[in-house]
Amino acid sequence: MAVHRDSTRRMLASAGLAAACVLGSWSAAQAAVVTVRVTAQNVAPANGIAFAPLHVGFGNGSFDAFDIGSAAGAAIVSVAEGGSGSAWQPAFAAAEPQAVRGTVGAGAPILAGVTRMLDFTVDTMANPFFTFASMVIPSNDHFIGNDNPQAYRIFDAAGNLLLSQISQLASQIWDAGSEATDPLAAAFVGDNDLRSAQNGVVSFNFSELSAYNGLTTGAGYVFNNNLQAGTEVFRIGFELLAVPEPSGLLLAALALGLLATTRRLGKV
Repeated sequence: MAVHRDSTRRMLASAGLAAACVLGSWSAAQAAVVTVRVTAQNVAPANGIAFAPLHVGFGNGSFDAFDIGSAAGAAIVSVAEGGSGSAWQPAFAAAEPQAVRGTVGAGAPILAGVTRMLDFTVDTMANPFFTFASMVIPSNDHFIGNDNPQAYRIFDAAGNLLLSQISQLASQIWDAGSEATDPLAAAFVGDNDLRSAQNGVVSFNFSELSAYNGLTTGAGYVFNNNLQAGTEVFRIGFELLAVPEPSGLLLAALALGLLATTRRLGKV
């Protein structure tokens, strides 16, 4: 009888340890990989600025797209002068091959009052930082974005959201300094083929957008800058979606089975 009890205790301990390990693995898997919904909302005054589709990425915080006071490189110019991000996305991928990237609202400008969204699956331990960039339209080379690649840490080590929203004010609108201000050559109100180089540096500058006042935009409204430094113009939201990973479900089922075995052994 004593031998039987000792054997039972050993089996009970082994089963309990296995269950704990599986539960630990499941918890880690759930914490590391999440599905997050990113929303891009234009909250600027009506008949004012619009935004090109928002280029975003979750990464390790090493992709630095631009720096204040320095000449704009090809990556940010591809956003600021046309909104395409044709060099921004590849530059991000080259700097951070494991990053998760995408474009929110691809295919159309984000007009005042409009919200676009896109879902991403992110390894929060490998890619806790968020980077973004979008052209301000109409303009020749204005944009929003973060010049510090580690300015926005979105996830903690357990996969919880540290930020639910990023807000951008008019005073945070950048001028790439790469294209001279010319309403006749500005995106959304002019002919971009007429643009000319400025050879300046990246700086904050929203007041220059008044140069486009009174022009009819590509969306059909007459533009009015109507911005003050403290005017909120853009919001980026983050929401974790409660969608379990299939591997997580399998681990959970295995863990429950092991726990049930532990209880049965405890009754022997």
